[in-house]
Amino acid sequence: MIRAKKYGFVICLLIITVLWFILTILSERCTPAEDFLPAIPSPERVRLVFAGDLMQHLPQVTAARNGEHELDYTESFRYVKPVFQEADLAILNLETTLTPSTFYTGFPRFRSPAKLADVLQDMGIDVAVLANNHICDNGWAGIDFTSRRLDSLGIASTGAFADSLSYRRFHPLRINAGKMRFALFNYTYGTNGMPVPEGAIVNLIDTSAIACDLAQIDRTQTDCIIVFFHWGDEYIRRPNGEQRRLAEFCHRHGVEIVAGSHPHVIQPVETYPDADGLIRSITVYSLGNLVSNQRERFRNGGLIVTLDIEKTNNQPVRIIPSYTPVWVLLPKYRILPPSVADTFPLSKQEQHVYLQFMQDTHTLLHSAAPSDSSLNF
Repeated sequence: MIRAKKYGFVICLLIITVLWFILTILSERCTPAEDFLPAIPSPERVRLVFAGDLMQHLPQVTAARNGEHELDYTESFRYVKPVFQEADLAILNLETTLTPSTFYTGFPRFRSPAKLADVLQDMGIDVAVLANNHICDNGWAGIDFTSRRLDSLGIASTGAFADSLSYRRFHPLRINAGKMRFALFNYTYGTNGMPVPEGAIVNLIDTSAIACDLAQIDRTQTDCIIVFFHWGDEYIRRPNGEQRRLAEFCHRHGVEIVAGSHPHVIQPVETYPDADGLIRSITVYSLGNLVSNQRERFRNGGLIVTLDIEKTNNQPVRIIPSYTPVWVLLPKYRILPPSVADTFPLSKQEQHVYLQFMQDTHTLLHSAAPSDSSLNF
């Protein structure tokens, strides 16, 4: 009797085990097929921020004085600093030369305080492009000291070089941001007729040289190429034919980002989407003035362009642009983004000029852009 009960217990246990096995198989077969699909990797994302001409007319130097010999640029850049600090890679055009002396000059030959570089470091600038029409204003000493001063503060530079060794090291300027690898080139249309100092090198716009430079980039080791030009017609709000030809030339040779300076006014931004509507390349024809003493309409501000760059596996990068107009308020040359300027205590005349700048910028960017949603203004 005991043996029969023992066998009955074993048989029940076997039945339960078989039923559990069958139910497990059935539940796996009923699991939705998508649960078995390989996981799609999340794209890597890096934020780039570009700003235009940082100039130093003598009234700007005077405004920065807080004593007989002390200079402090904090107030000028205070309100725009957060925009740059949010970047993984922040780039601007430094349109002056720095000097270790206290002999400062403005237009037409700029020699600016070395202290100016300190505020660039403080607000998180990673790269200053130097190929512009004022880079030879203080001869070889200006190029040499400017690049060395920036380097001492951890700010990279390219476009102008004191010697061939620097040229080989920093042309192109190779930068890693996040998990992405960038190559940055910088060229200028000229140097105001001033000869490039003996021993120095300034990258001049030459399509043969540019094509050769771009051909040497190993795309298996580079995720995105940037070309920053100093080009165009001063104070003209539309790109000329040469700018358009150069931009098209660069994109045809694989460049994802083309940015420009020199006109001292904002020019349109053009994006180039693929068949799926994803932006794969972009041209920013002119960023305008980040800060200067130019007060005329269209020249009293500029555009900060933010590009979120996404990369998934071996796919081309995706570019997600947004724009921050900035307007300069005297007497401290405060650079004001809309988030600050809209609530800043302005006089009626200042408010009128500011609103006019904002409307001009809004009209230019939206009238020149395709009807997509990339214009986050």
